[in-house]
Amino acid sequence: MENDYKNCKIRLATPEDAEALLRIYAPYVEKTAITFEYDVPTVKEFAGRIEEIRKRYPYFVAEEDGEILGYAYAHALHERAAFGWAVETTVYIAETAKRRGLGKRLYDVLEQALATQNILNLYASIAYPAGEDPHLTRDSVEFHERLGYKLVGHFSQCGYKFGRWYDSVWMEKHIGLHTAGQPAVKPFDPAGVSFL
Repeated sequence: MENDYKNCKIRLATPEDAEALLRIYAPYVEKTAITFEYDVPTVKEFAGRIEEIRKRYPYFVAEEDGEILGYAYAHALHERAAFGWAVETTVYIAETAKRRGLGKRLYDVLEQALATQNILNLYASIAYPAGEDPHLTRDSVEFHERLGYKLVGHFSQCGYKFGRWYDSVWMEKHIGLHTAGQPAVKPFDPAGVSFL
């Protein structure tokens, strides 16, 4: 049922959450083409990823009764300075917690945090099947469409996994005004996140 997790706590992720987050992420690597990663990272590697992202951007987990049910974060779209106002967003939900509004809640908090940094453009890179596929659906595209993302790019047969070729699409959402005298992007300050 939608919105089953209204009482879920959204908090900042820490490197110590890596093992719990890997329990969510591993099935996506092993069973789906949602991620083009072939091998499940180690706990140490995943903790390093969390630490690296947190240097510049927000990384959130959704937790209920001590159990992490999903996570979302942003990272640089591109390292060139002019891309500073653009990020790529990511969300993963535990298999047992899907289709209950948790992904939307995580993305809502992520967007609010990014807005405090003066981030304007959000991008999602999404694996896309040519047709019916046992490892991939179009659910992620539909999820992002419901949140206001628009399709802006389609790459054909760019990912190979499970002996099949997959497309990739890019979706975009603007969350702020683009001006000639654009305010600089600020570092992420967890103290400024009053909406958690």
